[in-house]
Amino acid sequence: MIIVAGEALIDLVPAEPGGDTSGTGGRRSDAAARPDGRRPDGRRHTGNGTGPAAELPALRPKRGGGPYNTAIALARLGSPAAFCSRLSTDHFGEALLDGLAADGVDTSLVQRGPEPTTLAVAHIGADGSAGYSFHVEGTADRLFRTPEALPSAARAVSFGTCSLVLEPGASAFEELLRRASGDGLFTALDPNIRPGLIPDADAYRARFRAWLPYVTLLKLSEEDAAWLAGAADPAAAVRQWSAAGPYAVVLTRGGAGLTVLTRDGLELSVPGEKVAVVDTIGAGDTVNAALLHRLDGHAALTPSPSITAEQWHDTLTFAARAAAATCSRAGAQPPYATELTPPTTP
Repeated sequence: MIIVAGEALIDLVPAEPGGDTSGTGGRRSDAAARPDGRRPDGRRHTGNGTGPAAELPALRPKRGGGPYNTAIALARLGSPAAFCSRLSTDHFGEALLDGLAADGVDTSLVQRGPEPTTLAVAHIGADGSAGYSFHVEGTADRLFRTPEALPSAARAVSFGTCSLVLEPGASAFEELLRRASGDGLFTALDPNIRPGLIPDADAYRARFRAWLPYVTLLKLSEEDAAWLAGAADPAAAVRQWSAAGPYAVVLTRGGAGLTVLTRDGLELSVPGEKVAVVDTIGAGDTVNAALLHRLDGHAALTPSPSITAEQWHDTLTFAARAAAATCSRAGAQPPYATELTPPTTP
């Protein structure tokens, strides 16, 4: 069993493809919502509700959250998966739970509470890239408590995104990471940085580095690597992180593909799959799941794996294909295993 630990939330996405909810022409925005109604520059919004500026696109609620998407993607690929989180008892929380059950994800580690569900408003750029504004105050997932024990069938635990930022739940997830590593489980981490949710960037960067000795697989995007590196050179920082504990670091490069650096000195890249991008929501989460699923197929979900270059090439190529399938449709809709059969050669 592969356990995915972290948040589940509701993405509010434009009802029409290409719709932009930000009023910024699709520029990236990962900001927490301001309850005082002020703009990021401190000025208050003064719109009177009339005229073109008031014409906002309709939004549709979609199940989401990086760890939630990863758990769904794992199950769709055929891996036994469990979700470890805390969900609201509101109607969104029920919908999230129903989504897990529909794809066969084990929910025995899901805690419940009356607090509302976290909301993320998606802003879709012209190139399909997604930024988010979050509504996170007083939400159910932030009150997650470390479970007393994990199922005996567990072989790997995956962590990441908002759940490692928002307290008090972040400390509980961090405790689970350290404990899973100490128990000899394969651990995976996808920071999936949301800058607007991180009040002290330097403190978070230091905390991130403190996690690395407990991580077997670190996966992150080029954008995340640049943010986490701060003033340092991202390429040099990635090598430093690789030396700090993880067996492997996988760097995603959007349409350019994926690169892996391993403790054994291997550095290998594969190209991305060509696809007409609708949006990128859930693409990185699909990569997480595809990596874990394929590594499991190579019997590599151990705390000290031994993976050949050929196995890494197969794993990265599979992850690129899975991510492309997700990008080809709106919202976080990871593919099923039957959709990823390699094309036959004429």
